[in-house]
This record gives sequence, structure tokens and C-alpha cells, in this order.
Amino acid sequence: MSELMTLVELGGPLAAIGGAVYARKAHPAVYWATVGLPSSVARLMASYGSTMDACGLTVAPSRLRALAVRASTRREVRPVPPRRGLIRPTSTGLRVRLRLAPGQEPADVAASCERLRHAWGVHAVHVREIKPGVVELRLVGFDVLRKVKMPRRGEHDVLAVPVALREDATVFVRDYRTVPHQLVLGATLSGKSMFLRNLLTGLATQPVALVGIDCKRGVELAPFAPRLSALATDSSEAAELLPLLVQEMDARYDLIRARQGIAPGTPDEEITSDVWGLPAHERPAPIVLFVDEVAELFLVATRKDEERRDEMVTHLIRLAQLGRAAGIYLEICGQRFGAELGKGATMLRAQLTGRVCHRVNDEASAKMALGDIAPEAVGVASTIPAERPGLAVAGDTSGGWGRIRTPYLSLADAAAICRETAELAPRVKVLEPFRPHALFPPVASPTAVTKPSPATG
Repeated sequence: MSELMTLVELGGPLAAIGGAVYARKAHPAVYWATVGLPSSVARLMASYGSTMDACGLTVAPSRLRALAVRASTRREVRPVPPRRGLIRPTSTGLRVRLRLAPGQEPADVAASCERLRHAWGVHAVHVREIKPGVVELRLVGFDVLRKVKMPRRGEHDVLAVPVALREDATVFVRDYRTVPHQLVLGATLSGKSMFLRNLLTGLATQPVALVGIDCKRGVELAPFAPRLSALATDSSEAAELLPLLVQEMDARYDLIRARQGIAPGTPDEEITSDVWGLPAHERPAPIVLFVDEVAELFLVATRKDEERRDEMVTHLIRLAQLGRAAGIYLEICGQRFGAELGKGATMLRAQLTGRVCHRVNDEASAKMALGDIAPEAVGVASTIPAERPGLAVAGDTSGGWGRIRTPYLSLADAAAICRETAELAPRVKVLEPFRPHALFPPVASPTAVTKPSPATG
């Protein structure tokens, strides 16, 4: 009987431990809210001073403080850590602000992130400068990139799309007004197409003209045809479409110049150097050009095709150099993108401010994407595992970079969103010959839909 009672008494704690272990693996957010958060807060509050001292983040106290301590307690005066603000719990971790002591800088705290992570039992620690002398520690309780769950979508400006989740649990927003052109690299099954789907469906709900060049006979972009304002499915069509985009860009510059030539005495706010300064009723719809497998535009089989290739590359470079002010933006995708593609490749890449590098097959490909803006990120991009499609390193020419992961979105769901928002597709007169509704007429609903694997390329 006593043995039975002992087993019953032990059953409750064992069940609780087993439930915690299961929740930690299967439902990390639940585990963090119930177990991880309280324990991490307790560790942080109990060991804050000693941890900061071990990390070399303490400084000698002021003379006034030292005199006060000696006079009141007669104990040894010890170095003091940065002043800590309130601990603010989040659904994925903790946030706490630190006021740095004189002589300290954010880099000093960032250098100790790994030590702080182990001391306080969290998955990661990130440092962000709030203002001079104040930094924010963002403690992440679990691996948010293992199973991506995007926060509730808030209000975003036109051409700003929340497309992925960063490793510090913040949202990666693709903002074309800030970063007008971007290069997206990734090997087959790396998640590049998933990134493209999320981006397309995010833009589909906005009054933006979407133009596609898909030299794989349209297999990547054709499902989104109802929402596209123009689509080219091979290099010959692309050679005809790109000059029309340049023509549209020139027409928009004529519109801007006409606005600048208005009579003297016009208020300064009505004088503009780009389309966003035009009145709303005069402003043309912004255009985003998606180029899938850009290498197909560079590769030629015969010398006869070289002239056409050079013309296409020239048009792309012109759009990259001058398109932003005209409201034309580029999203260039491919598996590799370097000087070996031919004339103009390096010049075009230099105009692409944003960079997203998924898993690649060799280090040289990672260097093509990130080597000229953030050399330290090349090694991180080269070690992305194949079993985590959608994981990538995102950076820009400012030198900042970080790991992101795109949430899973099935092709059927993405195509459905594009069908539902088809009426939002602006009609750009010069692009009407390439409007894909004539190329891909509506078809009957399929009898069965097979959910594709998350590991899409």
C-alpha cells in the first residue's frame, strides 16, 4: 500500500516534468509563457550585478556614491553595473533597457551577448541602441525561426510588406520606399520561391502594378497572372517588355518635369523631384518588376543573341539607376549572380541595395550576394542547413544584416489571394500588350489540390 501511495505522490511531479519537456519541443511559446519566462526573470534579477561584473560591464562608482557607501555601511565599494530599467515580458522573450555608464558604448554590451544568454537561460540576446547612452536588450526565449509564426499584421504604408520574421522576433519588412531594389539569391529548394510568394501576395492587396519576367515558361509567376499587369515568359518576350518599362519611366520623368515647370509663386511643397511629390490624382501607380532566374536573361546560345542580351541588360541597369524616382522598383531573383554571367552583371548588382541570400551551393555564391556589403555575413549564409527552407540572411548596403525566415504559404493559397485581388491591378497603358489575362485565361477549378511540400525552391 505504501509503495502505491509513493507512486501516486510521484506521478504528479513526473507528469508535470513530462508535460514541460513535451511543451518545450512541440509548443515552445507555451513553454516560455509558463516555465521559461518566470525562471529567466528570476535569474536576471538575482544575478544581474554579478553577471555584469563577470562580463566586464561594471564601472567604478562616482565619488559621491563611494563616500555615501563608506559612510553608511563601511563596506568595500564595488563597481556598479549599468542602470537597469523595467523588465517587459513579450510573447517570445523579454525586453529591458540599460543606461550605459560614462565611457561605455553599445558594442561593449553586444560583445557579451553570448555570456548573457547562458547566464540568464534564454535562446539569444540582441542589443539595439535606443538613443545615446541607452540600449535595449532583447532576450529571445526560444528559436522563433524553427516554426515561423508571424505577428498580427498592423497597418503598413504602400510598398511596405511584412514578409519574414527576424531571429530577434521582430518582423522583416520589405519597404521599397527605403530599399528600392533588391537581389534575392538561393539554390533549388532553398525557399526563394516562398519568399517571392509572400512578397507578391503582400503587394497584391495594394494599388501597385506588378510586372513579371519568368523565363521558365512562366511556371513560377503564371499562378499569380490575374494580379499581374504584365508578364513575359521567355527571353524574347522580356526583350520586348523591358523597353516598354523604360518608355514608361521616361514618360513619368516628363510628368515630373512638367510639374517642376509650374508658375513662380507656387508653394515649395508642390515642387517635386519624384512621383511621390505629385498630387494623388496625378501620381501614376508604382510598378514592381519581378525577375525570376535572372541568369536566363544573360545566357546566350549564339553570337546572334548577344546583341539582344546586351540591350536587355542595359535596360535593366537603366531601370535600376533611374527607376526609383519614377516609382519603378526591381526584385531580382536567381541562383547565382556574378561577373561570370557576362557584361553588365556586376554593374547591375551594384545598383541593388537590398540583399537576401538563402541556402546556396557554394561560398562564392554567398559572396556574390553579401561579400561587398557585409563580409562577416558570408560565413553565416554558407552554413544554412538544407532542412530549413526559407531561412536566409538579409542585409543592405548600410552594412546591417541578420537572419530571417519566411513563413510557409502554399501555392494554392497564394494564387487564391491574387485572384481575389485581381481588380486592384492597375492598368498601365504601355504594358497592355503583355497583360497576362490573354496569355493565361481562367480555367476550371481542379478536381483535387495536393498540398506542396514546404521545401519549395
